[in-house]
Amino acid sequence: MAEKVIRVDDIDGSEASDVAKRDFEVLGRTFTIDLSDDNHKRLHEMLDTLAPFIENAAEVKPAGKGRKSGRTAKIKGYTNGDVREWALNEGVELSERGKISDEVYAAFIETHPDAKPDA
Repeated sequence: MAEKVIRVDDIDGSEASDVAKRDFEVLGRTFTIDLSDDNHKRLHEMLDTLAPFIENAAEVKPAGKGRKSGRTAKIKGYTNGDVREWALNEGVELSERGKISDEVYAAFIETHPDAKPDA
């Protein structure tokens, strides 16, 4: 049994015989889209028009949030995972992710004599 693949232009929804998967690159990233010959030509015309603007512009990077303190525990010799596991076993309410409160750290240190606050 034969199968027929019908490609549909992602821009105008046409099912012309010239619709094909077309790859294009923007800012070092490769994209793919199904386009007819006419829309493929339009895409390249737009990219050619846009190119001088991109080449002469400076990239604006989003403002950083600084170093994520949630990744490392505030206690030498223990990880946040250790603190979370202890809290779970002790019935201390704690979210699975996010910041661990100072109160939880203090309680952990109190029950672990070898735990020292990371200064």
